[in-house]
Amino acid sequence: MNSGKLRQKHHQADFCVVGAGLAGMCAAVAAARHGLRVVLMHDRPLPGGNASPEIRMWIWGARGPNNRETGIIEELLLENRYRNPLRNYSLWGSILYEIVRFQENITLLLNCSCNGLEMDGDRIRSITGWQTTTQTWHTVEAGLFADCSGDSILAPLSGAIFHHGREAAGQFGESVAPAEASPMTMGMSLLLQPRQTTGPQPFIPPKWAKKFPGDDDLSHRDHDLGNGDWMWNNFWWIEAGGDRDCIHDAEEIRDELLRCLLGVWDHIKNQGKHQSENWMLDWFGFLPGKRESRRYQGDYLINQNDVLSGGQFDDVVAYGGWPMDDHHPGGLMHPGQPSKLYHAPSPWKIPYRALYSCNVPNLMFAGRNISASHVAFSSSRVMATCAIIGQAVGTAAAIAVPEGLTPRQVGQQHITRLQQMLMEDDCFLPGLRREIPALSRDATLAASEGDPEPLRNGVDRPVGDEQNGWTGPLGAWVQYTFEHLKPLRRLRLVFDSDLNRPQTSMLCKYPLNIEPAGVPSTLVRAFRVEALDCQGRWNVLLREDNNHHRLFTHPLDAQAMALRFYPETTWGAEKATVFAWDVE
Repeated sequence: MNSGKLRQKHHQADFCVVGAGLAGMCAAVAAARHGLRVVLMHDRPLPGGNASPEIRMWIWGARGPNNRETGIIEELLLENRYRNPLRNYSLWGSILYEIVRFQENITLLLNCSCNGLEMDGDRIRSITGWQTTTQTWHTVEAGLFADCSGDSILAPLSGAIFHHGREAAGQFGESVAPAEASPMTMGMSLLLQPRQTTGPQPFIPPKWAKKFPGDDDLSHRDHDLGNGDWMWNNFWWIEAGGDRDCIHDAEEIRDELLRCLLGVWDHIKNQGKHQSENWMLDWFGFLPGKRESRRYQGDYLINQNDVLSGGQFDDVVAYGGWPMDDHHPGGLMHPGQPSKLYHAPSPWKIPYRALYSCNVPNLMFAGRNISASHVAFSSSRVMATCAIIGQAVGTAAAIAVPEGLTPRQVGQQHITRLQQMLMEDDCFLPGLRREIPALSRDATLAASEGDPEPLRNGVDRPVGDEQNGWTGPLGAWVQYTFEHLKPLRRLRLVFDSDLNRPQTSMLCKYPLNIEPAGVPSTLVRAFRVEALDCQGRWNVLLREDNNHHRLFTHPLDAQAMALRFYPETTWGAEKATVFAWDVE
């Protein structure tokens, strides 16, 4: 006989992450790869947040030469280019899913909405979520928590201090802030994606679709399918809700956005001339992408002046570089420009002190909810920036938990260690250099041609006029020679993934002839590493025939008098470029 009680399951973890957008995913993966037991709780059936197949926002980040974000986010994007050249969103969703589902040390709870929390004094003891698919209550007890939910669900549950809306210009001396504070935010967007066909495609709108009779009703919103620049327009401007509560009014706003979206497509197809005869509505969302709601208060709150100064923080753990991009709260109903862009330097440094709660000692956060004013947030909110912030938070957790430290104590006692761990994992930190392992630093470094010394300068990408790498023809070699026979335990290489390739990772429309987006031609595809033994013989220690990663690490168990690296093929480039080669 069934007792009628709902199932309850308890999880014990080192680190619990709420929200599996790109920030939460990167936080969870970083912590798990550094040995923590992680539970990742997400309220949707797929991870990815605004980048997921449910929403399909583009992953934007820092602008400018060689400023692309690397680390886990670059790993994901390169995997997508390798396996999904036609940019199918279902395949992209599977790539997002697998990195968290099959990562050792992560317990993934999808379709699980966090709605309860237990405190132990001023610390979070556990959280509880309801998983709709299994009708199970999941309680997660952990030493450290990270809120990457975007809406900061742990803030009202824990009493963590947070902010909402727009600060007055006088509060932080921000020149582009409004004169008076306001509860208004940026709105939410609902996207559509059209597909070109070989013949005419009619569209019959539902009766409840909103009407946009003339082009004046969509002023400042580019919607001509024949416009070549439209390839870069993913309809982000179908936006609403900034003049309301984007959390509590979300269902009402979603309904309005659906009416507007179908009305926009009706206008494109049936009102005026938009070169749309052979285009069909292939997909549109039912889950809006949200830009702004609650923002936490950390030990420091970033403001416009910090952004404009380049973020001169000693505790830098990430960086931004998107303009200060402030959307009008009225969204599509605002007749003027949908957003205002204000200059932000790229890159500008993001401090660790803005990534943990000022009053809940074991609570961190990453994503669009970090400790920033509305104006500063308008630059830091884009997803590639959120992803590297997430990796910083997960890496900090990997320091805090084994040492029994709070996030604040990590910043006070181990900030240099945290920065070095991030750079080791291929996260660029402007102005800092990665420490070179002693074995590589003390060895004699030579190359068959070219100068190999930049390989051990601690900067793993071009910066300004400095290339910070070695470039040579295929078949050339770079060699470390040691004073005597040395044990080898690990190899680390950083290849050129073309940091200046187009930012957009997916398509917003599907023309008849889609140009595939493959692995960057600059990446080294095949290479070998040879070791010199005591008898003067060169032996192949490692061979890789199908590399498509920027960061390549490999454990070793060998001894050698010298070590040579040979690039054999790339994905198309005539020469090979390497930014780092470490042996330890």
